[in-house]
Amino acid sequence: MIAAMMTAANLGARLTGWGFVVFTAGSIAWTTVGFTSGQTNLVASNAFLTLVNLVGIWRWLGKQAVYEDGAKAAQEESRNSSSSTLFTATGINGMSVVDEAGKQIGHAVEALIECATSAVSYVVVASGGVAGVDEQLRAVPRRQLDFNCDQMSLRIDRDAFEALPVLAAGHWPAQARSS
Repeated sequence: MIAAMMTAANLGARLTGWGFVVFTAGSIAWTTVGFTSGQTNLVASNAFLTLVNLVGIWRWLGKQAVYEDGAKAAQEESRNSSSSTLFTATGINGMSVVDEAGKQIGHAVEALIECATSAVSYVVVASGGVAGVDEQLRAVPRRQLDFNCDQMSLRIDRDAFEALPVLAAGHWPAQARSS
């Protein structure tokens, strides 16, 4: 159960990778139980799960951790240089969104980018609810957002944000509507 929570939470490559380590320990333990008790089906299924978990360890503690480390290094270096400050595109997911008064209004879920121009068209912002239950999603046009290193700031007030249409599940717009 601990490993399932660690991987399901998806709180970064290392935590997810260590979840697979815990899964691997469990599948090895069950394989041992299967061997000692003569349960070949238990041995076969957990031997397979051990292989799957080893791939998860390689993927999350190996490759993905290297990607995250490289992105984090570039982001940190940009903050200490005279060039433009960078943040990772994958870092948009979960980034805090504040209103004009600086009060937390929600968090970014995704950014939609125009293929032809490579410009951000809009950012989907989740607000309300608890742990994703009863949250509302709204498409905020790029021109109504300031991207900062650690958060996004709305250029509109809370009332204007709440006036944006709530997105239906699985039916996001081709472009954001202005408020």
